[in-house]
Amino acid sequence: MITVVIATRLREDRLDYLTAMHASLTRQSVPWQALIALDGVSADRLPTPLADDPRVRTLALPRPVGAACARNFALAQVDTEYTNWADDDDEFTDDAMSLRLNALESAGVGWCAGWSEDLYPDGSTSLWRCPTPPGRHEAGDVWTYWKSPADTIPIGPTTILARTDLVRAAPMGGLVQGEDYCTAVGISNLAPGILLPVPVYRYRKHAGQLTAQPGYDELEAAAREHAWQYGRSLRSALRNQQPKPAARTRPPALAAGLPARAHR
Repeated sequence: MITVVIATRLREDRLDYLTAMHASLTRQSVPWQALIALDGVSADRLPTPLADDPRVRTLALPRPVGAACARNFALAQVDTEYTNWADDDDEFTDDAMSLRLNALESAGVGWCAGWSEDLYPDGSTSLWRCPTPPGRHEAGDVWTYWKSPADTIPIGPTTILARTDLVRAAPMGGLVQGEDYCTAVGISNLAPGILLPVPVYRYRKHAGQLTAQPGYDELEAAAREHAWQYGRSLRSALRNQQPKPAARTRPPALAAGLPARAHR
């Protein structure tokens, strides 16, 4: 019923993390499959547990195209009713799929999300509660909890389990980073959904993560500005409204002091 879409370049320092992600999927109690978008790399390097699992499919791209593009190419191959994005260095909690699937089908909504945990090298975790409060949210409500582009994003993109048709209508944004901000506000603008007050995803903290790389902060403000404006305009268009002019104080690329919370 669920496809988990993961983009990876099979970097040596992330192979164990990818294996841990797969292991977290094997602990789920509802049917799933994983679709691995190989971003310009060969499937020969896929860890053995994934290569031997018939529930894991791969899409080999002939050259590196970046995470956003790789994910969207893979999305075209999804053949299940529901889709969940994931990163190759993170993992799901054991009941992540069943909790959200049961909640969204019982309520008849298009998506269900939860909280996330930061996972540290020593195995400890800390809970991140997104700005969107728990409960049911009508289409377009989630974006309203993102008060300003400089604020932290309103909901965790990888915590969202959604109908595949909604994900296709609001795929990854064409950005070099922050592309998942676009899909999060897009999906939640298109259909009502539910946020559960429980962690469903573990976001791994390590030296090789994208957000820890030199230069990441240089484009983060611009990425948030783009996704915030996209969510704002989509919400207004769906409601047949003209969006109010956004308050601007300085160019987004020059903004400073962004919250530390990021997507990868």
